[in-house]
Amino acid sequence: MPETRFHLIRHALVEPQARTVFYGAMDVALCDLALRQDAALFRWLAARLPRPAIWVTSQLARTRATAAAIFAAGYPEQPLAAEPDLAEQHLGEWQGLPHEEVAARLRHPAHPFWPHAAEEEPPGGESFAAVQQRVGAVLDRLAEAHAGADVVVIAHGGSIRAALAHALGLTGHQALAFSIRNLGLTRLERHSGDWRVAAVNEEPWVIPDWE
Repeated sequence: MPETRFHLIRHALVEPQARTVFYGAMDVALCDLALRQDAALFRWLAARLPRPAIWVTSQLARTRATAAAIFAAGYPEQPLAAEPDLAEQHLGEWQGLPHEEVAARLRHPAHPFWPHAAEEEPPGGESFAAVQQRVGAVLDRLAEAHAGADVVVIAHGGSIRAALAHALGLTGHQALAFSIRNLGLTRLERHSGDWRVAAVNEEPWVIPDWE
């Protein structure tokens, strides 16, 4: 089977008010100021991403808005296929709570680099293991449906960590050690049934070149 190349981008920075709480799978807006400040990075992405490509987002508005910003920066506008299983981890009853309140509700020791452990399952929500399972299934399905093609995925920090875990066979604890930057480009390739990681958080070395 021909290789399928995935270009995963974490959405742009969300509005300041949302960043004060655990927003998880809540539908929050992007930060207008960050959108302006990141104009050069959007232009770099518009030039860097392959053409043609299949474009996929989660169902959350911040991923579609990020795609729209890349199109506005110079990439020809494309149809956007929504994949709800690429959404951020659903934090159930914790969504919308201030960070300090969530810390008091943990049932497992927090991850060294994340507010909660991979096995933590918030009431009414899901664990990171559940995110790994649904994201992995989407990637496998897209790889088979678009064999030989480039697929651009605008997603979330959690779903991109889950994609890396799927590609590398990592535990949730290991995957949460990845720092996934807003607008960072992560590239995965599937060759038959095997995965290769080509880049994580790829960004232009010198932003002024894209001014």
